[in-house]
Amino acid sequence: MDNEQQYLNLLKYVLENGHQKGDRTGTGTISTFGYQIRFDLSKSFPLLTTKKVPFGLIKSELLWFMHGDTNIRYLLQHKNHIWDEWAFKKYIEDDIYTGPDMTDFGRRSLVDDDFNQEYKKQKKIFEEKILNDDDFSKKFGDLGFVYGAQWRHWQKRDGGVIDQIKNVIDQIKNTPDSRRMIVSAWNPEDVPTMALPPCHTLFQFYVNDGKLSCQLYQRSADLFLGVPFNIASYALLTHLIARETGLEVGDFVHTFGDAHIYLNHLDQVKEQLSRTPHAGPQLEIKGNKSIFDLDVADIVVTGYDPEPAIKAPVAV
Repeated sequence: MDNEQQYLNLLKYVLENGHQKGDRTGTGTISTFGYQIRFDLSKSFPLLTTKKVPFGLIKSELLWFMHGDTNIRYLLQHKNHIWDEWAFKKYIEDDIYTGPDMTDFGRRSLVDDDFNQEYKKQKKIFEEKILNDDDFSKKFGDLGFVYGAQWRHWQKRDGGVIDQIKNVIDQIKNTPDSRRMIVSAWNPEDVPTMALPPCHTLFQFYVNDGKLSCQLYQRSADLFLGVPFNIASYALLTHLIARETGLEVGDFVHTFGDAHIYLNHLDQVKEQLSRTPHAGPQLEIKGNKSIFDLDVADIVVTGYDPEPAIKAPVAV
C-alpha cells in the first residue's frame, strides 16, 4: 500500500469506528486503541503531501532531541514553535506573570478575536525573554526531563547517566541480531516533572539484510497535528541511525496506543481526506558529519509537492 494512504486510512478508521472520550485538555476526542501502520523508507520519505508539513520544524526538533537539549531556546533560534505552548503555560501559571488571564486557550481561541490578539502579544514577549534573558530561559524555557534528557542523559540511581542513543548505535554495529536495541523515553520517576510526558514512549531497531528498521510505540497520538510530525521524525531518525551504522533503511513501523482526533479538528480531517496524495519526496543528508554534529541545513528533502497546509488549534 502507498505510504501516505496508510495514514489516511487511519484517519478514516477513527472517524468511522472511534469512541468519543474526554481528555486531559478538556477538548474531547474521537479515539481508538491499538493500530499499526508501516512505511517502506526505501521507496520515499513519508512526509505527507495531502497537506504541507513543515519539514524544517521536524528536523530542528529531532536534532534538539539528539543533542540531549530540553530548553526551547534552541528551537526558537531555529524559528521552531512546536514546544512553546507547554513552556508558555508554565509561565502564565507562575506568580511572576502579571499580564491578563491567558488560560483556557484551546476553547477561547476559537471564538474570541481579542483574546487571540492578547495571547499572541503575551507569547511574543515570552519568546523574546527566552531568547535574550539567560535566567528567564533557565526557569521557564526548560521543559524538564523530556525526550532529549531521556535519550541522551537517562539518570541512574547511582548518580551517573545512560546515553541510550550512543548505546543503541554501538549495539547495531556490534550485535545487530540483538533484540534489545531499544530506547525508552518513559521514565516513571520523571513523568510528574515533565512539561508533557512522552507521547512517543519507546522505539526499537531491527537489522536484516543490511537494512535498518525502526518500530515506535506511541502511547498517545494526536492524529491530525502530531502524528504527521511523528512519522517524519522517526523516519528521519531511522535514516540518521542507518547512516551512522553503515546500513540502508528498511521500514518504519508505527504502533499506536490511544490514537485520537480532537473534536475541534474534525473539519480539518475531513478536508484532508478529500485530497489525493502526491508522489512522496526523497531525503538527502549532506556531507560526512557524525549525526551528532549535523546542522539543520545538512538535512533536506527534494521533490516535495504538497497540498496547502491546514491549520488547527493545539490542545495543551
